[in-house]
Amino acid sequence: MAPLVRISGLKVAFDGTPVLHGIDLDIGKGEAVGLVGESGSGKSVTWLAALGLLPAKAKVAGSVQLDGRELLGAPGAVLDQVRGRRIAMIFQDPASALNPVLTIRRQLCESLALHRALHGEAARIEALRLLDLVGIPDAARRLSAYPHEFSGGQVQRIMIAMALAGQPDLLIADEPTTALDATIQAQILDLLSAVRREFNMAMVLISHDLGVVAENCDRVCVMYAGRIVERAPATRLFDDPWHPYAQGLIRALPPLDGARRRLQAIPGTVPDPRTLPSGCAFAPRCHHAGDDCHAGVPPLAPSEQDRAVACLRPQRLPVELAAE
Repeated sequence: MAPLVRISGLKVAFDGTPVLHGIDLDIGKGEAVGLVGESGSGKSVTWLAALGLLPAKAKVAGSVQLDGRELLGAPGAVLDQVRGRRIAMIFQDPASALNPVLTIRRQLCESLALHRALHGEAARIEALRLLDLVGIPDAARRLSAYPHEFSGGQVQRIMIAMALAGQPDLLIADEPTTALDATIQAQILDLLSAVRREFNMAMVLISHDLGVVAENCDRVCVMYAGRIVERAPATRLFDDPWHPYAQGLIRALPPLDGARRRLQAIPGTVPDPRTLPSGCAFAPRCHHAGDDCHAGVPPLAPSEQDRAVACLRPQRLPVELAAE
């Protein structure tokens, strides 16, 4: 079956500095894919580039296809039909994505008018249904409220409602639980799972929280320094990661049961895109790196069914760590 979205060789540079180095990623219809990695790995930039939302100084190359239709370089009129209608995005800071001087009804109805040609009473009824769907209490009254009158969790729910207004085929959720407490995080994730099942909607979940990704995604891509370094089904990646960076992320998680152990932080930081090391970008932080790791960038090569790893020396976690 052809993928809903196919990204091929996606590269991005700012002021001549490359920040994405050829991303290849397919998203199937109804599939949930997680993107994980430290800040600066290129997770958000990948999808901002795919949707044509980067500033003009960004140089973007490669291919992004939606149902076989090329999006990179497409006219603005074509992208306007895609953004919000076919592909919707929930941004990292939901409060800044809402206009503080317009009511929630005005902003929801604007999306409904743009993407579904609903106006007047029909738009109001649908806006009310969307607020009910995402769990806003007393939705009829709250339609006339302004963004500052809602809590952080409620603002995130409103952003989900706005994303669903166009009935998209793919929802990009960029850190949807940032700055929310644990209880509200769980509610937001349950909501995303419920609406994905109800609408058979594909989802890309961008997150630093590996637990969130493990519970909500079918497949996971680990990104580092503008490249995908490991791609695998979620259960297999978290049970048995192969790339040393993916292993480092999992070792840094506290175990939920069993004996307590000291967390193993990954030494160093993500390199500056302007001064990337030669060869594998993770080599300076990797305990298994050898001279060959500095000689060239390892390709993302299939190593077994449904798994691909960009590493010359893929490792296996000790049994006791993999079990945790």
